[in-house]
Amino acid sequence: MALTKASGDRALAPPAAMRVARTEKWLTFGSRSDLIRTMKYEHILVATEGSITTVTLNRPDKRNALALSVMRELTSALQAIAESPARGVILAANGPVFSAGHNFADMAGATLEQSREIFAACTEMMITIQAIPQPVVARVHALATAAGCQLVASCDLAVASTTASFAIPGGKAGLFCHTPLVAVARNVGRKRALEMAMTGDAIDAATAAEWGLINKAVAPEQLEASTLDLINRATRGSAFSKAMGKQGFYHQIDLPQSQAYAFALETMANASLTPEAQETIAAFMEKRPARYTR
Repeated sequence: MALTKASGDRALAPPAAMRVARTEKWLTFGSRSDLIRTMKYEHILVATEGSITTVTLNRPDKRNALALSVMRELTSALQAIAESPARGVILAANGPVFSAGHNFADMAGATLEQSREIFAACTEMMITIQAIPQPVVARVHALATAAGCQLVASCDLAVASTTASFAIPGGKAGLFCHTPLVAVARNVGRKRALEMAMTGDAIDAATAAEWGLINKAVAPEQLEASTLDLINRATRGSAFSKAMGKQGFYHQIDLPQSQAYAFALETMANASLTPEAQETIAAFMEKRPARYTR
């Protein structure tokens, strides 16, 4: 299920009751669990342990560059995970670089239509990360640059090793990082985003945490445990309620405050009538643990 999209002042959201129904349809958990196990991937690894699925970029010899084939494969995997029993997703990478961004070999001598195809595939991948119902946390062990930095910025959450760094380096070369800047600016604010984009300089993990690009920076030996701790905490409670919350967040975050409140009010009023919300209320009043079925 895609997020509601609009341009300009943004169209009004669909009726809240419709959004509840769409989320119910979206969260048909288990319907594609066999598909995830049987799908074959060339450029990524997909593994599920318990309720968490980890997707790992696996082209270390290519610095995990986001070639067109890689982006399409990652998008396909995320779409399958969206309808799986997984409650959370970790996005990781193998090798000395988390991701070096776009594959220049795809772009060398490309026509306008071919270039549009590359950046459209990238945009679809980034939107898919935010559109799937599960929380997605990036586990960043090393350099994430250009579209690789955009990939981290597009994840719901991110944990990085102190050995990691982040850059959108087009500003010191001949191809400005227009599309990475969209995601980065929605995390760190205008002045810092433009500093990254105009200078092209990398920032370290501690700075990325201070600026809001990632949630935290940890010692390398703590990266896996810290990422798992965060995704486990982010997937507590009702998966249905969480999915509505994630979808609602990305819809309202760029709205003017009055429109954001109108959207959130109607969404929360309808959400309060769902079985998950009523179970939360009943469990509180009866002083017992809540029992969620979805």
